[in-house]
Amino acid sequence: MIKVAIVGGSGYTGFELLRLLALHPDAKVTEVTSRQYKGKAVTEVFPSLTGFYDGLKFSDPEGFKSIEADIAFSALPHGASQAAVPALLESSRVIDLSADFRIHDLSVYEAWYGEHISPALLNEAVYGLPELRRKEIKGARLVANPGCYPTSAILALAPLLKEKLSDASSIIVDSKSGVSGAGRQAAIETSFVEVSPGFKAYKIGSHRHTPEIEQELGAIAGAGVSITFTPHLLPVSRGILSTVYANLSKGVSMKEVHSLYKAFYEKEPFVRVMDEGRFPDISQVRTSNYCDLGVFVDEKKRKAIIVSAIDNLVKGASGQAIQNMNIMAGLPETTGLIAPPVSI
Repeated sequence: MIKVAIVGGSGYTGFELLRLLALHPDAKVTEVTSRQYKGKAVTEVFPSLTGFYDGLKFSDPEGFKSIEADIAFSALPHGASQAAVPALLESSRVIDLSADFRIHDLSVYEAWYGEHISPALLNEAVYGLPELRRKEIKGARLVANPGCYPTSAILALAPLLKEKLSDASSIIVDSKSGVSGAGRQAAIETSFVEVSPGFKAYKIGSHRHTPEIEQELGAIAGAGVSITFTPHLLPVSRGILSTVYANLSKGVSMKEVHSLYKAFYEKEPFVRVMDEGRFPDISQVRTSNYCDLGVFVDEKKRKAIIVSAIDNLVKGASGQAIQNMNIMAGLPETTGLIAPPVSI
């Protein structure tokens, strides 16, 4: 049985880790921390988990060296994980759900996020996208769990770039996310009254997931990749729909590109390539670890349009983190994660 600790367990990603791990046959949550809710029962903060975590309380350890677990999930905010992870690594393998260890180049990290106090770990951390980094994840001591927008964009583009079918300088990623992507903290701009009647773009040209997407796509392409990335806020609780536009570097047919995607993801348990002419809806992946892809090629304009749908809290965060844990522990990576989406 894998002993699991969740550090920073009172946010949405912490809740999703608890929800999914409650039915994991080979893992047991032995500690969950929260400064805000120290001493309170998990079921008091999350009543929906009653009957699954009775008796487990939030702790707030002095530092993090006292935490003993086989796997520690760090669900702390950006900037906070970089202080906690070195201590966690003294007794546990760590899967970090923040952005603190996703960027390998310190200068790039500092340009987008500011100072990093544990830069020595940037090159050690393995980027935890299982479909592309499975071998490295298995032996990793520290896994940087991908961001939600990057997961949707990278999986949408990987086959094209791997086969060098796309112009790497002309990619447009147009993404829409549910409000839970902003986290659980109270904020006027993500309150129900502000969000429910609207739909807007935000952080145009300046979203921090941009360098993460470019870094990983560049690694796939074997060359520098530049994207135009625009996120939008949907008036729904969860889900990401990304529509990705890429100029094709040579003339290929719709049938050829669709066949490429089917073959590329044929053995991937959590990537579902839809039939020609069909495109995903965020409702069909809700609460699941699936990424659904729809493929279209405008043969006259030599342009590919790929539509990607994920649940931002599951495949975009906690579900993918558990998928990584399964790989690290030598378990089938579907363990505890196979369930039909809740589409209604």
